[in-house]
Amino acid sequence: MATVGIVGAGVAGLAAAIRLQASGHAVTIFEKNAQVGGKMYTLKKDGFRWDTGPSVITMLPVFEDLFSEVGRNLEDYLIFDAVDPLTRYFFANGQQLDAKQDLAEMCAQIAAIAPDDVAGYLEFLQRASEIHRITGPVFIYQQPPKVADFLQVPFRDMLKVDSMRSMQASIESLVQSPEIRQLLGRFATYVGGSPYAAPATLNVIANVEMTQGVWYPRGGIYAIATALEKLARELGVTIHCDSPVTAIDVNAAGQATGITADGIHHPFAAVIANADVLPVHKTLLPQTPVVKRRLRKLENQQPSCSGFVMLLGVQAEHAALAHHNIFFSGDYKREFVQIFDEGVPPTEPTVYAAITSKSTPSDAPMGMENWFVLVNAPAADGRFDWETEAANYKSVVLETLAKHGIDLSDKIVSETILTPLDLQAMSGANRGALYGASANSRWTAFQRPHNQSAEVAGLFFAGGTTHPGGGIPMVTLSGKVAAQLAQAYLTQNC
Repeated sequence: MATVGIVGAGVAGLAAAIRLQASGHAVTIFEKNAQVGGKMYTLKKDGFRWDTGPSVITMLPVFEDLFSEVGRNLEDYLIFDAVDPLTRYFFANGQQLDAKQDLAEMCAQIAAIAPDDVAGYLEFLQRASEIHRITGPVFIYQQPPKVADFLQVPFRDMLKVDSMRSMQASIESLVQSPEIRQLLGRFATYVGGSPYAAPATLNVIANVEMTQGVWYPRGGIYAIATALEKLARELGVTIHCDSPVTAIDVNAAGQATGITADGIHHPFAAVIANADVLPVHKTLLPQTPVVKRRLRKLENQQPSCSGFVMLLGVQAEHAALAHHNIFFSGDYKREFVQIFDEGVPPTEPTVYAAITSKSTPSDAPMGMENWFVLVNAPAADGRFDWETEAANYKSVVLETLAKHGIDLSDKIVSETILTPLDLQAMSGANRGALYGASANSRWTAFQRPHNQSAEVAGLFFAGGTTHPGGGIPMVTLSGKVAAQLAQAYLTQNC
């Protein structure tokens, strides 16, 4: 039995631990926070409950597979309910659309806004489905791709991947309505990118949500972390919370030998870092020439966007709103210029609001709602002073909602604000970037850090900043890949 140490009890770390422990290894996790979950966290305050991190769950089979692979039934730990509508969209011109998984219903919604774009939407789904078929085995569900892997894809399929155009260029070739273009382009933000720069390959994200649906676990998103912790402990995983790791220990031969936490060296045969890859290289690893070289490469990558979050207790009920709501700005392109080029939050932001009390009434007192409000913001780099401007930017967001007919100014009875600086402090994410490096490159899939360190033997990575990317299903898959690679290493070396 080999021992494995894991830095961080986020979803990816827990997923890796579950698989390795079930394979016969002894796994110990060290988590700096008082609870598991990483960016997935829950806050209870003033009679309200909020999920403070991820809010949209897709790709349900990923969770089913994790539990079944270790001899458990998902339903014994988690119950997922379908969310309908998937999202309610509010456009700047006053129009509204309910995104539906049912194709006929969705086409009817589009026809009410732009009848001529129904055919283009169907073509969009077909193309995105083809991208999923082609790229899934190479870029999503397996170990990190090599250029050689992609070269094995038939030439006719390479063209269908559509990697040379931006998401927006592909969308504009299919639909003409500014509203439908905006709706389909927003999925770039799921990986922290801009639809005007990210490759059209990422239109696959829309396909996954629109055709497979959106899910909500009973008890809230944090119920996922709770279920994974329960399963991990049942299998025998040891989890130490309130135990920040100060070093990943490496011997003179460049091999990981363990973890230092609470001032104590804990020896392990392999180490998995479920943390932002860049800070791991900057603060946890010995600063050898090879580690410094890797760090410089990571620092040269454009970070993904961060977020400005408001957790609001609202003394009102809004019958016109759904569980997931998007209030679009009138100038979507300008938003991304400000975020990625100017380094400032949008002056006219698109606002996302999740109101989980729509699905779980106990999340808010009777007659009230719990609002999780998210606006895409630049990763912190000093160009915008969040410490002095957060209150002013809150006003910008509330004014934006008011323009859509939702005036919360005198209805807020509880409030918590999280800026990119707070997100960095809470999760360790570099500059508060939610997804590591941005997706604004056609080479994103090849540039994303590998799950196995090339500089330190026996060190592996899991989480949203490594392959295959961000989002709860993807980091769950990341934990699977890290566990597989660690298993292979242990088989060969132990």
